[in-house]
Amino acid sequence: MKTMKRNYKLLLLVLLMAFASCSFTTKKFEDPDKDKLLIQLITYVLEQGHFNPKDINDDFSEKVFNGYLEQLDPFKRYFYESDIQEFRAYQDKLDDQIKAYDITFFNMTHERLLKRLEESKEIYKEVLSHPFDFNIKEDFSTDYKDLTYVNSKKEMVNRWRQQLKFSTIANYDDLISQQDENFSGKRNLNAMTIDVDGKEMDVPVDPTEQSKKFNDSEKKSIEKKSNVELEKEARAATLKSLDELYDFIDDRQRQDWFSVYINAIVEEFDPHTFYFAPEEKDRFDVAMSGNFEGIGARLQKKMDAITINEIISGGPAWRQNELEVGDQILKVKQDDDTPAVNVVGMRLDDAVKLIKGPKGTNVILTLKKVNGNIEDLTITRDVVELEETYAKSSIVKKDGKTFGVINLPKFYVDFEDYNKRNAASDLKLEIERLKEQGMEGLVLDLRNNGGGSLQTVVDMGGLFIKDGPIVQVKTAGEEKEVLSDKDRSIVWDGPLVILVNELSASASEILAAAMQDYKRAIIIGSKQTYGKGTVQNVLDLNRMVRNNTNGDMGALKFTTQKFYRINGGSTQLEGVKSDVVVPDRYSYIDLGEKDQENPLPWDKIDAVDYTTFENYYDYDNTIKKSKERMAHNEQLQLIDQNAQWVKKIRDKESYPLNYEEYKAQIKLNEEEAKRFEKLSDYKTDLTFTSLPYENKLMDADSILKEKRDRWHKSLSQDVYIEEALNVLNDLKMSYPVKTKVATNAKQ
Repeated sequence: MKTMKRNYKLLLLVLLMAFASCSFTTKKFEDPDKDKLLIQLITYVLEQGHFNPKDINDDFSEKVFNGYLEQLDPFKRYFYESDIQEFRAYQDKLDDQIKAYDITFFNMTHERLLKRLEESKEIYKEVLSHPFDFNIKEDFSTDYKDLTYVNSKKEMVNRWRQQLKFSTIANYDDLISQQDENFSGKRNLNAMTIDVDGKEMDVPVDPTEQSKKFNDSEKKSIEKKSNVELEKEARAATLKSLDELYDFIDDRQRQDWFSVYINAIVEEFDPHTFYFAPEEKDRFDVAMSGNFEGIGARLQKKMDAITINEIISGGPAWRQNELEVGDQILKVKQDDDTPAVNVVGMRLDDAVKLIKGPKGTNVILTLKKVNGNIEDLTITRDVVELEETYAKSSIVKKDGKTFGVINLPKFYVDFEDYNKRNAASDLKLEIERLKEQGMEGLVLDLRNNGGGSLQTVVDMGGLFIKDGPIVQVKTAGEEKEVLSDKDRSIVWDGPLVILVNELSASASEILAAAMQDYKRAIIIGSKQTYGKGTVQNVLDLNRMVRNNTNGDMGALKFTTQKFYRINGGSTQLEGVKSDVVVPDRYSYIDLGEKDQENPLPWDKIDAVDYTTFENYYDYDNTIKKSKERMAHNEQLQLIDQNAQWVKKIRDKESYPLNYEEYKAQIKLNEEEAKRFEKLSDYKTDLTFTSLPYENKLMDADSILKEKRDRWHKSLSQDVYIEEALNVLNDLKMSYPVKTKVATNAKQ
């Protein structure tokens, strides 16, 4: 990462010098209005340092206007059409206000929002004081973007009525199902499900009650509740959830709302540019990224949903193996008598505070799973073991040959001292250890690897080629820089397969692209990788202000560079296209860079001179064989069908509010889901084992043994690993074409 550190320091120096020499005065730096100073700082940094600075004009103004209002009122249940018309007077004037550090529009909308929030409290309480009639035939749409703003209080009350009825019907169904099971001698161990704002959530059942099963005498002593009583209980649960949500909304400070406005501005530059308020950045970094006591997951907030963005290898959630990337957290409950807390719409740092906690304590998460199911998950907090973010390897035998598998979760590095442990040096060591065991082919697993250090990518690419360029980097206003491997030694010159998926991003894409361009490896995975071809730096805004008396100004993460393949193409948006495309559960879900708001465009620059790998294997025929196998693989066909079904469930936007129709729809979904139960039963005849050095470590470390045993079991059930090994076997059997050396000039 030396190059990145050098660029960052250069950028900071340029910005500081320019800021000091511009027309801004020290007096202006010390403006007592912190909000205005913050806009001044951020807009200056973005105009001078962003890779692709935007013209702050009327078009920019309109986009900020629309994005900001969508974040304030995504379900269109606060503002009236009259409010919006009043706001529209500023629709094409925000650019002028931004340039003048004028926050009139924010002050106006903030004051109006607080007023409408107070009014909405009375509305939802009034609506939930009356029974819902689930016999009436009506539908509810969750396509909030197409909703218009209401024109009257009567329309607003009806909008709330529909949303709250939708929230309550799921809970009503749960209560009925629970009662039926109770009186049939079974006890529903799941929590009761309700739905608020289109987001399902559970009301936990007393754990002492969950363990009971009613016997005949108990059934006689307990009267079965009527549907009228159950409907009342369902409404009460919905009311409780809304009250909890509004408690947290009331706790939000003005600076929290102002951060929303600031981010509506900066996110128009690109999806990775973001303002961190002081408390938010500190809590997010310390609580969710470093050595901490918690569940071992990183969270992301988009709109009102708090979503699992990454499972930290080796942490409690990773060990439990039930939490998944893409799961939404709806409620958080401590393992005591305190009630569950609704986190829908909550600040990210507040949600993090609820989830983290002392080692050995439990936290109960109510989740909306990737497949749409609502589940409660209990996780015992622990010290998160970052050791499992490092490279790990395994040996497997197939058809009498020995192959190696290396999993690399991220491109890690010590930024203060590159010579300390890093991903490239670890990978080299693992390859050497595998070679000692007679490895004849290598699978490098980069699935779900979100990237990391650029320098480690360059060094890592050099392990597989003699020497040459690995990636091109361009900084705004500067000539491109070609980062090359200059070490002529090759650590591994045998068959190589790289596994990727839609969540392989940034540095993962650089390595996969380079190996693909050199014809050094076969890439197996999703149609394309994530498509993040940019790099960001985080700037402490306090370093930009002299004699600051305004307190902590926070930090700005902004895009400063763009990556390019050695063939000249950008990985931005397009990612890396696999040589062998295989379906997975994310195939039809919008996850990539191209699905984000305001991504930077794809482009290309001149290629650099490079020579394809000399020990040429028969890649074309090997890829052809793999595609033929994949086309007839029943497990992959079922995975694809499941991915399509998940997409259909996630995209559904109309729901019946008539109970009989609602129940019929649930039963239909349950029947459809049964088709995919056998996905988890898939097994190969492959056996994976640890290397000798790890076996010695495991003799004294039962936790490490547990980790490796679970990893090996998952590998033995992994259809993608199975095919990667088939490809290695085919490559091993193909003879090297020693005379086939091609040179790619600029193209």
